[in-house]
Amino acid sequence: MASRRPPARPVRFADDARNATYWARIDRVVDSAPELNPEQRARIRAAFHQPAAKEAA
Repeated sequence: MASRRPPARPVRFADDARNATYWARIDRVVDSAPELNPEQRARIRAAFHQPAAKEAA
């Protein structure tokens, strides 16, 4: 499997150090979260593929 490059992250703060600290915290939170099971993944995909959600966006 080819390694995927992480998506470009938005700049949350003008200060580069503060921005890096913010994204490091986000990485720690994501890394500590449990894996989703297939049923949870399916529910999330279904939620994003609802016609009403597309219209609202």
